[in-house]
Amino acid sequence: MSLTEVNVTINGKSYSEWVEPRMLLSDFIRETCGLTGTHVGCEHGVCGACTINMDGLAVRSCLIFAVQADNCEITTVEGLACSGELTALQKNFIECHGLQCGFCTAGILMSITDFLEKNPQPSVKEIKETLSGHLCRCTGYEGIVKAVEKTVQDNNKEVLQRS
Repeated sequence: MSLTEVNVTINGKSYSEWVEPRMLLSDFIRETCGLTGTHVGCEHGVCGACTINMDGLAVRSCLIFAVQADNCEITTVEGLACSGELTALQKNFIECHGLQCGFCTAGILMSITDFLEKNPQPSVKEIKETLSGHLCRCTGYEGIVKAVEKTVQDNNKEVLQRS
């Protein structure tokens, strides 16, 4: 089988690799780039565990071929923290018990990060609607919703303090 070159930037680092055209982006990220925070659950786009940010959009990496990401900018869960400092959302997941086994956590963090960038003042209903695209068998979602709500409240306090 012929190989195709893929040039992509992931978490600020450039990668140039030759891959089979049928290789999924989730496999490319995990196996070729060694970034194992992106999890593969259903391989059908249903569970959300493989969610990443590609060119400013939260997408399911198990539904995209690596060659389709050529020349794209990607952020995975490993790219959320800045200089080892967790984001407010990540800290609130810990504080509010928004994770247990952690398998779904990376995908949820990526989706919610994208969601909050586009909708910084969401209602609980909107938070739950966003989470409906993810399967979590451990938490019952309550801790996750609380973590997102706390992040929104913390962001509001930060904005008020700057004013």
